[in-house]
Amino acid sequence: MTIEEFNQAVNQYSDGVYRFVLKNIKDEDKAKDIIQDTYEKLWKKHAEVNFLKVKSYLFSTAYHTLIDLTRREKKQAQWDEVDFKNHAHNDAYTDLNEVLHKAVERLPDIQRMVVMMRDYEGYSYKEIGEIAGLTEPQVKVYIFRARKFLKEYIGKIEVLV
Repeated sequence: MTIEEFNQAVNQYSDGVYRFVLKNIKDEDKAKDIIQDTYEKLWKKHAEVNFLKVKSYLFSTAYHTLIDLTRREKKQAQWDEVDFKNHAHNDAYTDLNEVLHKAVERLPDIQRMVVMMRDYEGYSYKEIGEIAGLTEPQVKVYIFRARKFLKEYIGKIEVLV
């Protein structure tokens, strides 16, 4: 990849990668640090990275940097021990956007990441698999489980409206 292609990659993908990281980590400063680290890693390997695959490389690197950061900070919860039904939203509430964001925040990291890439960013199952290092069936299972949880958490839409 040439310097011009690197600059083009910054212009084309930095906003999308930043939004992806910010949605997952919810901290602007940490998201900016992750993006900076991602582009630094790309610059160090710019001679080895094919420009046609730079988007996948950027999202994969950002995702892995994000995971490394969360592991270092030990913020991962034991989701297997949580009974989601006790945390379900049952009261009538009119701010659907807030309810949805609270529900998405309760998802495990991997489920949140794949459902956001699919539903918010519009990536295909194959692209998500390449970025996250998962197979297509694994991606589909994580998305199914995330959507099932969101459906149970939010409940019937008629109650919210």
